[in-house]
Amino acid sequence: MRSLLAGITTRGRAFLAAGIAVGALGLGLGQRELVSLGGVLVFLPLLSALAAGRARYRVQCQRQIAPTRVPAGQAATVTIQLDNVTRLPTGLLLAEDTIPYSLGTRPRFVLDRIEAGGSRRITYRLQSDRRGKFAIGPLNVRVADAFGLVRLGRLVALPGTLVVTPAITPLPWTAFGGTWLKADGSRASTAAAAGEDDVVPRAYRDGDELRRVHWRSTARYGELMVRREEQRWRNRATLFLDTRGGAHAGRGPSSSFEYAVSATASIGVHLAREGISGDFVTDAGPVSAEGPFEDVLLDSLAVIRPSRLSTIVPALADGKGGSRGLLIAVLGQISPEEAQRLASAHHSAGAAMALLLAVSTWSAQHPDESVPGETSAAVRTPDGGWRPSRQACRSPGPGRCSIIRSASPSP
Repeated sequence: MRSLLAGITTRGRAFLAAGIAVGALGLGLGQRELVSLGGVLVFLPLLSALAAGRARYRVQCQRQIAPTRVPAGQAATVTIQLDNVTRLPTGLLLAEDTIPYSLGTRPRFVLDRIEAGGSRRITYRLQSDRRGKFAIGPLNVRVADAFGLVRLGRLVALPGTLVVTPAITPLPWTAFGGTWLKADGSRASTAAAAGEDDVVPRAYRDGDELRRVHWRSTARYGELMVRREEQRWRNRATLFLDTRGGAHAGRGPSSSFEYAVSATASIGVHLAREGISGDFVTDAGPVSAEGPFEDVLLDSLAVIRPSRLSTIVPALADGKGGSRGLLIAVLGQISPEEAQRLASAHHSAGAAMALLLAVSTWSAQHPDESVPGETSAAVRTPDGGWRPSRQACRSPGPGRCSIIRSASPSP
């Protein structure tokens, strides 16, 4: 009963107050008409509350978010279905979904009536320019009477989760000088990364089955060649992100840290869709979770924050970062000594390349005010372990980043 009275609106409370006042006045003056009018004004909100209370537990809801993971700047669609599971129609329903304030105002809907056994579907879109993991729901459904005297609500439709990943830029295909590994994890040779289906032929030997002859390679080399089937080959890569807060500049979405996160997501998605398995490592250590590499990477980058660490080397030097195969690092401000230590830490594991950000261009008011030659500091020393790459860094602008490669990848 207390919950029913709590659902009486301001208009309903005004009816109650007016009814009591008119009833008291009628008793004082001996006017039965005024007493009757006061009784009507008092009982109308109470009867409306009882009627609304009978209908408020008769609606079931189901929520669907599609897709559940979207890049920043793209929209997801939320669909909620309300089913009337009783034999009686509902009254006026007011539906309000709960969303974080960063995603905008709460969506509200008015449903006039749901017939017995019927259903209604409400749909709205969500879009965020900032990455993160957001709880969507629960849905608050309130039953209102036609006079607006009572609104009784309850929370229905369990919350869902929307994951907003960093913005992902499509990358062109390129041949990475990576290390191909046998099924037992031992290194085999340096090759262009193209996935598990690449054929590594060898010369024909007596006893080889004819079904293993690789005719394209035979025509190319001028001798009978067969497929290697003794070992399964796979290509691995380690994707490293420098999350040190002191190595980045700028604030909010326009900071160098957010650009590094977006670049890491773009590279990781590109690798995963090229069939390359990988490990994700930060300066805090390897990120381990169940699921495919692309899913683990995007879910981690959606909520990653700058760290307070001061160096990046231990995460790869301690051997816990899964640092076999190709290393791709996205780095903030880095000293020549750190660059040399990073190259030497991965020297025996395979080739390496890095996207080195000119962090000063994010802190300066104009890109022209940046520190000249900032990104070349990592390759200044002869034994630094890195050399400039011929590939140009086209985004986010000229002079804001550089691509460097390991000077002597392991054979």
